Amino acid sequence: MSLQTDSIRNVAIAGHGSTGKTSLVEQILFQTGVIGRAEAVESGKSTSDHTDEEAANGISIHASLTHVNWKDRKINMLDTPGAADFVGEVIAAFRACESALLVISGKAGVQIETIKLWRLLERRAKPRLVFIGKMDEEGADFEAAVESLRSRFETSFVPVSIPMGAGSEHVGVINLISMKAYIAGNGGKESETEIPDEYQEAAKTARAALIELAAEGDDELVEKFLAEETLSTEDVIHGLKTGTADGRLVPVATGAALSGSGISSLLDIMAYAARSPMGIEETVVSEDGTESKLAIAADAEFSGLCFKTTIDQFSGKLSFVKVVTGCLNSDTELSNAREMKKERVNKFFSAQGKKLEEVHEVCAGDITVLAKLSSANTSDTFCTPSHIFNFRQLALPQPVFAVAVEGTEKKDEDKLGDALHKVVEEDLTLHVDFNGETKETVVSGMGELHINIVLDRIRTHQKVAVNTHVPRVAYRETIVKSAEANYRHKKQSGGHGQFGEVTIKIRPLQRGEQYAFNNLIRGMAVSKGYIPGIEKGLKEAMSEGVLAGYPMVDIGTELLDGKEHPVDSSEMAFKLAAKGAMREAVGKAKPTLLEPIMKLEVFIEEQYLGDVLSDLTSKRGRVLGQDALGGGLISIRAQVPQAELLRYAIDLRSITSGTGAFELEFSHYDPISGKIADDVIKASHHVAEAHA
Repeated sequence: MSLQTDSIRNVAIAGHGSTGKTSLVEQILFQTGVIGRAEAVESGKSTSDHTDEEAANGISIHASLTHVNWKDRKINMLDTPGAADFVGEVIAAFRACESALLVISGKAGVQIETIKLWRLLERRAKPRLVFIGKMDEEGADFEAAVESLRSRFETSFVPVSIPMGAGSEHVGVINLISMKAYIAGNGGKESETEIPDEYQEAAKTARAALIELAAEGDDELVEKFLAEETLSTEDVIHGLKTGTADGRLVPVATGAALSGSGISSLLDIMAYAARSPMGIEETVVSEDGTESKLAIAADAEFSGLCFKTTIDQFSGKLSFVKVVTGCLNSDTELSNAREMKKERVNKFFSAQGKKLEEVHEVCAGDITVLAKLSSANTSDTFCTPSHIFNFRQLALPQPVFAVAVEGTEKKDEDKLGDALHKVVEEDLTLHVDFNGETKETVVSGMGELHINIVLDRIRTHQKVAVNTHVPRVAYRETIVKSAEANYRHKKQSGGHGQFGEVTIKIRPLQRGEQYAFNNLIRGMAVSKGYIPGIEKGLKEAMSEGVLAGYPMVDIGTELLDGKEHPVDSSEMAFKLAAKGAMREAVGKAKPTLLEPIMKLEVFIEEQYLGDVLSDLTSKRGRVLGQDALGGGLISIRAQVPQAELLRYAIDLRSITSGTGAFELEFSHYDPISGKIADDVIKASHHVAEAHA
């Protein structure tokens, strides 16, 4: 079993959009005999891009699982989308894989998304490989592409293959480990041959550089290289494997996916240098939140993590599971740790894109697909009933773009809600919330393209007409000075009446403290039994502010005095008295509006710096700093009101000709006044009238 785990390689294939990832996977499947023909991405028939929306849009939207066998290794590949809108799929693939292959264009070199992906991998300490593709495009330059990597990332990049020619003159690659040439097949498979005379000198120079860099991968090899001034092929492979595993080295292969160039050399380095799952540790979270480590190993009870969920038209719900410990077979008893519920698993599969192949056993380190587990969600842990625990959940980014949605007709509302619920099951970067303050259903995602594709799918498949508009911002209200108020609630309507009187003082709290309550009544002016009712009344009053009806925050309350009636007082009477007192006190305490401020990080090319900074200033943004990322790329850190960022994905795309990217998360609330506050109050009154 340990040999089986040690023979697996799980590789996430990632990169900037349109760098040729899907074409590369298609060629790998073709060159290894998995498929009989490599289909063009544009045809909509490629193994990875198999959904209707991927065919319609001509891009990858979902991470797609395929696998090949190469030199006694099973290589699982997760082909991920390049567009930032679908980063959730990439993060799920990074969680399931021990290594990542970054694909970059031989013409464009490192681009914005490459840098963002590198940062994600760096935070996860994932070993990286690089494939410099599209060497058959005019303007492709292998050396310039390698230099763009070295100038942006602080690590040693090690070419393991070099191209023979570029652009229309590209004919294949030289494998620097085997020192053989591989001629592209022009629609067929690569053919191995001796290195042509005109490339002998370049190959020897590149091989010498490879040996020197490979020696850096292992301290013992450094000594051997210094003593002998060379290394054997076995030593080179060992150095690459060790150096890649600890992040000291990044092997770089090259070629051109469309012509099938460089595929066998790339597969060699994936088999040699990509990390085995054996012994890699997953994080287990206990009930009290403490964390421990669990190593991937076959000689243990079964456990696995569901890193991706899809709902297939024919197969139903599919759960993609990384097996962490033990083996899964038809005899395995399974529990969903989140639900504390036993699951019956009759069949499980390996996948080649949408094609599922039934398997009878899958062991630690491998990836499988479980069908029709109704309770299973992404991030769920599966384990045996006798040993229940949870793996740490996927760390997904917060949405950066939102729209308010509604059915065109009232009868469509329920269908729309059901459809959105199913989409959220598949895609955890998509959030659907009903905002009680604004009375809107808000769909939030990673970008305009992300949400448009989701809504188009609902319109097409569910036949639901959907309208969208810019969502309202969830403002807050607070106070800026202290105030006191006394309020008596008295009502007589035959029989027992209602009586409660309270005197309160309110004061502003530090931003983010939300609420505080102190009972300062001495003696028995108000019975203890009525105090909970008073606090409920204060909290209810705070749920709707006096300016625009937004919730009030950061207010400290003190109960100073009160009166009760021996017959007519009740908890309800004191609750209503407290509400009245709070509203009166707030009116005296200079109420003010608060707006949400977002923490924004923008990634751009240096040429757009002035325009982006000017735009942020116009959006009332406060720039906190800039960082040079190397190679003419810059990140800008700023704080900007959420109201100014509702369409920032569109604005930034326009300013940077589609090359810019950004990340967004909530920071804090800040006061607003003047015309901005007046406009917010006016808009809220219009909405209130519309819902009246």
